[in-house]
Amino acid sequence: MPHIKHQTNEDSSQTKETLKVSLITVAYNAAQHIRSCIESILQQDYPHIEYIIIDGNSIDGTQVIVESYGNRIARFISEEDNGLYDAMNKGISLASGDIVGILNADDFYPNPHVISKVVEQFKHAQTDTVFADLVFVTEEDLNKVVRYFPGKGFHLGWLSKGMIPPHPTFFVKREAYIKHGSFDTSFKIAADFDLILRLLHKHGLSYSYIPEVLVKMRTGGLSTQGTASTLTINQEILRSCRKHGLRTNLLKIYSKYFTKIFQLIIKPKKS
Repeated sequence: MPHIKHQTNEDSSQTKETLKVSLITVAYNAAQHIRSCIESILQQDYPHIEYIIIDGNSIDGTQVIVESYGNRIARFISEEDNGLYDAMNKGISLASGDIVGILNADDFYPNPHVISKVVEQFKHAQTDTVFADLVFVTEEDLNKVVRYFPGKGFHLGWLSKGMIPPHPTFFVKREAYIKHGSFDTSFKIAADFDLILRLLHKHGLSYSYIPEVLVKMRTGGLSTQGTASTLTINQEILRSCRKHGLRTNLLKIYSKYFTKIFQLIIKPKKS
């Protein structure tokens, strides 16, 4: 069962407050796809969004595209960084919203209602974190689902197998980052796993699930780039588990790939 805080009369007034959402996109040489990412955020029907873009000093014209949106982008930084997670940390440090979400430059929200639904879930469930479902789509056809990655059924037992909810759908209260820290950049591929493990397992933050696809991801991400990447990410997952006191082993971690086979077969229900 999801670990969800129950609302009391004392917290009921919180459901009426206006929550500001900070959305962060990190990019490097992302000119091919970043426009669709930006548009999917700017078209959201939720009015209280702060949009931050962190670029790693791209050389393909990414900056020109971002700058063309003017002040519709709240903060834009383009400079060299120490990789993806360092860039994400820069964005988190600039965020001023109550809720923080991260959407990479190759990903996009499939409809204008995503953030409204996320905010409603935070208010309704009185939770620290929210996640949902994600689909991988092809470059040629953004409606062709090649893998369905659901957050449904997530429980803390998943973590010992190296499994987490889809990170691009994972929204966190900013106060959690302030209190517990952001991404550990000593992890080159699995810092998202380490973050979720730390927040949910070590610090016991509550979570709530939205049964809907909230993010579409183009195939070919950092953690899906061949055998060397697979070896690295699983070694990093093992290191993270040991660091935070979660008992597991590599055999158990590799067993998650049986689950991924079903993700290639099962498709999400059409809404």
